[in-house]
Amino acid sequence: MPFPNGQRKRRERKEKKLKRKRTRRRMLLFMLILGIGFLVAVRFLCDYHGLEKVQPLEVLQDGTLVAQPGALYSRYAVLVRRSDGSVLLDKNSREQMYPASMTKIMTVLVALRELPLDREVSLTSDIFEQMKRENASVAGFRPGASATVRDLLYGAILPSGGECCLGLARAAAGSEEEFVRQMNREAQALELEHTHFVNSTGLHDGGHYSTAWDIAQLLDAALDNPTFREIFTARRYYAAGNDIAVFSSLFDSGFDTELPNGTIMGGKTGHTNEAGYCLASLASIGGEEYILVTAHAPREGQNIEDAVHVYSSIDIK
Repeated sequence: MPFPNGQRKRRERKEKKLKRKRTRRRMLLFMLILGIGFLVAVRFLCDYHGLEKVQPLEVLQDGTLVAQPGALYSRYAVLVRRSDGSVLLDKNSREQMYPASMTKIMTVLVALRELPLDREVSLTSDIFEQMKRENASVAGFRPGASATVRDLLYGAILPSGGECCLGLARAAAGSEEEFVRQMNREAQALELEHTHFVNSTGLHDGGHYSTAWDIAQLLDAALDNPTFREIFTARRYYAAGNDIAVFSSLFDSGFDTELPNGTIMGGKTGHTNEAGYCLASLASIGGEEYILVTAHAPREGQNIEDAVHVYSSIDIK
């Protein structure tokens, strides 16, 4: 039965009113979801880029730094002044951890001792197949390419090229296994008492471990080699024979490395899921050189932020 005109109009007004209410509710719900999404996105970006505020480091009268809870992202850290071996910051530095690609400091040091810089090394295809299987970082050389030892040394340190490490290991010792034995003998000679290597790249293995203290001692010894120092402090290198440019994973990371009181001169980054984000670095501050090793930062860039934070806290009176 048709509605009378008045009743129909009242019904239409009521339906329009209900429709407006539903529209407003949907808009409010949409704005609420959008706001929550924005806050989550901001939080994620801050976490991802290591932009959360960290607590200041406490500076004692003797210049020693104390990392209170919340002062560093890294679980392990040690800061050493090279001139006298003074330890200015220590956070779990003697505890066992996984060194990831900081391992390549030893790889390059041993290769420098065993190989002439201008020797040509062939990078066979099985090297790259192994790198692919292990999801390892590479410098960009091509299967079957021939490169000098010098090229491979830079490729191992700057972009953390796994193919460079395997090429050097095979050239120096015939196999990676034999080369690793040489790495462990060198660790014993340097009295790195809590270090054991299983491979030349730093890829995760439960039996491949070190401590922040041992890595700092290793880097200190390696820096006494002028060629190692030149490689370690380079920002880029051009391998002319292969038309490949390689860049430092520290300085080409996109994260700020500037210091208000000095200069970060070089560094070797590292990362595996088990090791977290690591960094072994060298800085010059107030006429002194300092080595800082940090390990197991949770997110990308936080290893670099920790380095800047620690070096910036050094008191140069």
